[in-house]
Amino acid sequence: MIPFVLFSILGKGQTDQEPADTTSKVIVDYADVFEYLVEGENTYQRLLGEVELRQDSIYLYCDSAFIKNDSEVIAQNNVLIQQADSLNVFADSANYNSDNRIAKLFSNVILLNNNQKLFTDSLQYDMNKKLATYVSGATLTNDTTQLTSQRGYYYTAFDVIDFKNDVLVVDPEFSLKADTLRFNTETRIVTFLGPTLISTKDNGKIYCEGGFYDIRNKKAEFFQNAQYVKEDQEAMADIIRYDGESGIYTLEGNASFKDADRNATADQIRYNGKNDQTYLIGNANYKDKEQNVVADEIFYDAKKKAYKTSGRSVIEDGAQTIQADLFDFDDLTGIGNAKGNVVWRDTVQNFILFADEADYIKEENYVKTKGGRPLFVSIVEGDSLFMKADTLISKMRTPDTTFIKIEPIDSTSTDTMRMELDTGRIVLAYNNVRVFKSNLQAVADSMSYDVVDSMFYFYKDPIIWSDTSQFSADSIRMSMKDNQLDKIHLKQKAFILNSPDNIFFNQIKGKTITAHFIEKELRKMDVEGNAESVYFAMDDKDGYIGANKTVCSEMQLYFGSNQVDRIKFFNSPQAKLTPINQSVGPDFKLDGYNWVEPPKRPITKNDL
Repeated sequence: MIPFVLFSILGKGQTDQEPADTTSKVIVDYADVFEYLVEGENTYQRLLGEVELRQDSIYLYCDSAFIKNDSEVIAQNNVLIQQADSLNVFADSANYNSDNRIAKLFSNVILLNNNQKLFTDSLQYDMNKKLATYVSGATLTNDTTQLTSQRGYYYTAFDVIDFKNDVLVVDPEFSLKADTLRFNTETRIVTFLGPTLISTKDNGKIYCEGGFYDIRNKKAEFFQNAQYVKEDQEAMADIIRYDGESGIYTLEGNASFKDADRNATADQIRYNGKNDQTYLIGNANYKDKEQNVVADEIFYDAKKKAYKTSGRSVIEDGAQTIQADLFDFDDLTGIGNAKGNVVWRDTVQNFILFADEADYIKEENYVKTKGGRPLFVSIVEGDSLFMKADTLISKMRTPDTTFIKIEPIDSTSTDTMRMELDTGRIVLAYNNVRVFKSNLQAVADSMSYDVVDSMFYFYKDPIIWSDTSQFSADSIRMSMKDNQLDKIHLKQKAFILNSPDNIFFNQIKGKTITAHFIEKELRKMDVEGNAESVYFAMDDKDGYIGANKTVCSEMQLYFGSNQVDRIKFFNSPQAKLTPINQSVGPDFKLDGYNWVEPPKRPITKNDL
């Protein structure tokens, strides 16, 4: 009895009979040496030298092969498996099963698919699914990109590889570490399927747990705990997008950005790394060591150190707070401009400016309003003081002792004032100045106000009203003490009118007049140089008895309850008392008499 049949053929070898089912059998196309063995129901083939096998469109080449039952192949040395025109797998050895069309390749495995090369020591390839699987580490090269991982699944029909465990991607533009990611070898898009850390060539680092990176187009999107770090810069958002060509990072949703000097939050933040420009869009907040900016949108140029805002904006700069619809500031020049419903507040000096537009010089702490009729509000004597003018300027002064002259004033005037200047803020008002306070009102062509010392200077036809008294002169200085009205000094053509009933008017004029106040009430008045007065005397029942007209060089008047108690006259006074029924006419109105009624006198703040 013969247990088996052995065929041994030298040269080109092939079985005499084709398998009945060619779709599930391995066909031998060529071998230098062919041995055939039959043992029971099993058949064995041993092939040596330039072995060529195939199954449909699958081709296997090697130096030697052992085939069991025309389906189980063990290939050795210089193994090459080909499928279609694009897939080639090289290995030192391989096992191939034609029933399930799965190949297992070992040692120095190289899978070539189009331009991709996959290197590993062990690989399983499913010809039906066109799926290559490795579990002991592999490296994929794609043009200039190299990807490695411990495990992987390569869907060659779809040009997709899933990398798992210790994933590392190296590219000229970035390097990447991840637990799991997907790579499309055709589009060169990396999809992040778990915790991922990316290091860019500009020393930036990005962390996310989901997203993608388009290597070819240098575009990326990162989400799920997305974070960006570069040196001292940190950024976070629901989604971080990156465009490598433009160098723009976009942070969307709960976006935040900070470095050693800056901190920014917004609904969306766009950062251009090439020109170091940042856009904050929606609920924007920008903060540095000196300023805190809140607006609908903020644009910041780090190279030029300039920023702009749009929408209702609030800028906090030390003690100053600025609100406007638009704000433009250049930190290099220190010059800014605010537009639209401007509100400028100084919390230390306790004042507010309202204007349509304002210019700002940071170094000088200088503010100049423009357009409309700006409004200044300050707290004086615990009460709000309101002032309007065509132009308002607020600025800081440095410690100095100097002579100053406030413009504009009469071009013929040579008046200067010596002021002991300490650090503090002054406010200058030009053209059609109007002031309202509950117990004091004023109008003038121009005015200056020292916020710290509460010193007012009024120029060119100024008039001040306090209760029933009216003060006028070429220029007026009004000083405060302990936050209360202390003195009103009238210089050149000084004139004071006082009337308890708006019927008869007490009048005082001179070259200069100084009115002294105690607890907000007029108590004393010093009149110097060509002093004149018309005083309407009253009896004990507050009835008028006559007009006392006096001329002298100087006089002092003492008041009680805003009425004259007594008068002192100096240097040959000339006085005449005229009965009340004769105290009318021009003789009882001193030269310069000009009682001003509303609306020129502001009665409420709305009259400004």
